[in-house]
Amino acid sequence: MASKKYKLFLLGLLTFIGSEVFAQKSTSVYDVYDSSVVPAKSLPQQNEFWNHNYDFPVKPRNQWEIGASLSDITVSGDVSAKIPVLPSFEVHVRKAIGYVFSLRAQYVRGIAEGLNWESSGNYRYNSAWVAGGPQIPGSTPKTIGYKGARIDAYTPDGAGGTVNPIFYNYKSLINDLSLQGLVTLNNIRFHKQKTGMTIYGGGGIGITWYHTMVDAGRADGTNYSALFDSVISKYSTKGGLSYSNRSDILKDLKNGLDGIPGMDGIYESRAETENNRRPSEGDGYYTLKPSGTVLIGIAYKLSNRINLQLEDRQTFVKTDLLDGQRWAEQVAGSPVLTSDFDSYNVLSLGLNFNLGSKSVEPLWWLNPLDYAYSELNNPRHINFPKPKFDDADGDGVIDQLDREPNTPAGCPVDTHGVSLDTDGDGVPDCKDKQKITPTECQPVDADGVGKCPDPACCKMMDSMRTAKPACPTDYPSVSFKGNGIGLSGDTKALLASVASKMKDNPTCNIIIVGYPAASKPHQSLADKRLDAIKKYLVETLGISTDRISTDKKIGGGDENTYDIKSN
Repeated sequence: MASKKYKLFLLGLLTFIGSEVFAQKSTSVYDVYDSSVVPAKSLPQQNEFWNHNYDFPVKPRNQWEIGASLSDITVSGDVSAKIPVLPSFEVHVRKAIGYVFSLRAQYVRGIAEGLNWESSGNYRYNSAWVAGGPQIPGSTPKTIGYKGARIDAYTPDGAGGTVNPIFYNYKSLINDLSLQGLVTLNNIRFHKQKTGMTIYGGGGIGITWYHTMVDAGRADGTNYSALFDSVISKYSTKGGLSYSNRSDILKDLKNGLDGIPGMDGIYESRAETENNRRPSEGDGYYTLKPSGTVLIGIAYKLSNRINLQLEDRQTFVKTDLLDGQRWAEQVAGSPVLTSDFDSYNVLSLGLNFNLGSKSVEPLWWLNPLDYAYSELNNPRHINFPKPKFDDADGDGVIDQLDREPNTPAGCPVDTHGVSLDTDGDGVPDCKDKQKITPTECQPVDADGVGKCPDPACCKMMDSMRTAKPACPTDYPSVSFKGNGIGLSGDTKALLASVASKMKDNPTCNIIIVGYPAASKPHQSLADKRLDAIKKYLVETLGISTDRISTDKKIGGGDENTYDIKSN
């Protein structure tokens, strides 16, 4: 019967969604001139904005969101979870604080179930499976079963006798009430007016209260030892209780094996709790814990009032007993606590409704840049100055467009208010005494008259008159003997002839070149000989030092011969 109800609900939901999707959506945007959505306490600021005395409009009154979803709760713990388990649900109320941030109060209630495909024997301290046996120091002894029922006890590791392996299972009823801060990730858009879909994430704190039950035996009081042993025996010849066999193992536990009925799924026994260490409510079996939640979701707009929401949230609770199991398999007969706390996941799909009159949509559906872009494209609020069409220089072009604001009176201008200058010589036509000055005759004087260059024939004659005479090229070479640096009489006579030619050709220069070997002594000797020649020409024969250059070319000739060349 319950299954039919869920099918009818889902059919109705899909029909409703389909009708809304194909219905026409409103594309209206928030109008800053709509005073009906301005809260009364914010009217002074809005009036300042309307009167151009304040730059920012107020935040409009926006609608509340209420929502409800069907969900699936899955515990992440020490026992493998069953997926999916219905029914579970969530309801919430959400209000925007700004365009990005909003607050939401949410209540979640649902059932989570789990069944291990691996067997366990180290459950000595787990009160749901052991009756009258060893308990955790300081805890209250529990019996298996309740409300008048009693299940045959199992024998764990360390209790003596044959160990009865078990398959951990649980059914938890979980409630959570939390306050969350949500951040919308995609409503501020620079290149699109609005979006029909929002993506959000967030986190919050709250309280979780839960109670967990275990299916430890049948209604007649017998336990599942025969069923568990039969399943273990079957798979001992098929590679053991392995991950690859998990589906078949769970099916045999549910349906039975070798004529032994499967587990009845009644969950008659209370799971282990934290006793008096945590607050409880109701009959004392609910455990109350603070919780923290992180979440991410997506909402698709069906209309301005309704949207479809898909959300996934993970809730963390500082307890290892959401699945009724916290004991590790190591240290047989003396189990230790497992290292991690349990958490649970809530995956939900539902509808949200926006409530409120004289209000805009919840702000996370609006793009705050809509107004700014609308004002740029179609200004309504800009305070334009009074138009002016002055023409101070009277040239017929208004000052706002005039690139030459002080045009002399009577000068014709172009469309930009600049005086006409036909020949482009920089002198306006109204002052130009030579209105068509050839380009080669520019630049011009203040009256616009240019100076044209001489004809090519005249330039040739000038160049012939001013041509420099050719410099001599028949300079002699001088020689030294041995390692000496002194100038012989013959050398001085040759240098006198060089000086005579240089005085006859005052624009000509010379360079003295030596050809020493690469060694430092030869290089030093060449420098001294070059200095001796240059010094004699300068100090004795009166030649300017800046007309004489020296150079060395290693291995270029006889190292005792120094050539004098025109430079």
